[in-house]
Parts: sequence; structure tokens; C-alpha cells
Amino acid sequence: MFADMTSMAALWGAVIFSGVYHGVNPGMGWPLAVSAALMEQNARALPKALALLAAGHFLAMIAILLPFSVMFFLVEWETQIRIGAGILVIGMGVYLLINRRHPKFLARVHPARLALWSFLAAMAHGAGLMLVPIYLGICAIGTDETGHLAAQTLMSGNIGTAFTVAAVHTLSMTVAGGIIAAVIYVWLGLRFLSKTWLNLDVVWALSLVLVGAFGIWSAVHGH
Repeated sequence: MFADMTSMAALWGAVIFSGVYHGVNPGMGWPLAVSAALMEQNARALPKALALLAAGHFLAMIAILLPFSVMFFLVEWETQIRIGAGILVIGMGVYLLINRRHPKFLARVHPARLALWSFLAAMAHGAGLMLVPIYLGICAIGTDETGHLAAQTLMSGNIGTAFTVAAVHTLSMTVAGGIIAAVIYVWLGLRFLSKTWLNLDVVWALSLVLVGAFGIWSAVHGH
């Protein structure tokens, strides 16, 4: 019982940490929020832009997690699904390590459509996939029941968990990115932003590989 509670706390901590990590990463959009506020010369444009980025990111997380919540009703295949998800995440990380070019279609999205840009950026960079092994680990806690009725109950609960995980993750991302955006907007300005752009592509790709490997390890060892 204590081990389950510790595992659950660690998994929810990973949801929050991954959100902070996404928020700090400039590739998830906080520089666009700063640029919008500076161009409009209106401080209220900053939280509005952050809200749009958060909405797009949340929808991307849900688009990835919901299919896994439906698949998870196959309780007897839980381990195989978690291993498959881990392999998928590792594959995305390896692909991003090999292909360093940024998706060209993101540049074609109008700057005013920040929610759409955020959704597409999260999908293109595999941000939602990073959550999958963590999410499946959360759903696996206390799944000893079997049978059709238990599967239905589990599936409905997992859908709610998917929304909760996406919401907690997105909130963490928005707070982390928002703090950085506010500091740059208030004190540092656009010149600092253009000169200190952080390229975390390699770190991002390696983190996907690590999360995928962790997902496979936890599935094999029953965590």
C-alpha cells in the first residue's frame, strides 16, 4: 500500500516536472507570448497569449492521451501496451535526434493563431508522447480487478485521469513559461530574447528516449 502511494506520488511529480520542462523550453511558445506583448505594447497581451498557448497544448495532450485511455480497457494487455508506448516514445526521440530540422508547417501558421500553433508544435515535437508512459503508470496503480465490468469502470476512470493529467501538466507548463515570459517582458526585452534563444532540441530528444526507457522499465517491473 505504501509502495503504491509512493509510486503514485512519484508519477504525479513526473507529470508536474514534465510540465515545467515543457514550459521552460522555448520551443513550446513562451517567446511568442513575449513578442506579442512587446509588439502590441500592452501587458495584457502577455497572459492572453499564454492562455492561447496553454489551450493548444492542453488539446494536444488530450489528443495523445485519450486513445491510450480507451486501449487501456484491455486490462490483460496492460504490460504490452505500456511497453509499446515506451518504444513509440523512444522512436520519436531517436527521430528528432536524427532529423534536427524544425517542421516547416509551423512557420506557415499565422502568429495570431497561437492556440493552433501550440497544438501543432506540441504534436510535432512529441510533447504528448512524453506523458504517455507516465500516464499509463498512473492508470496501472491498483488495477488488480479483471472482467468486463471492471474493464468498463477502469476505462471511464482512465478517461477522467487523462483530462486531469493533461490539465495538471498544462498548468505547470504555463506557470513555468509564464514566469520566464514575464521576466523577459518586464526587465529584459526583445533584444535579449533574440540574442539568447535557447536551442534545447538535443536535450528534448534525449529526454524522450529517457522517458520511453523509464516507461518500459516500469512496465516490466510492475510499477
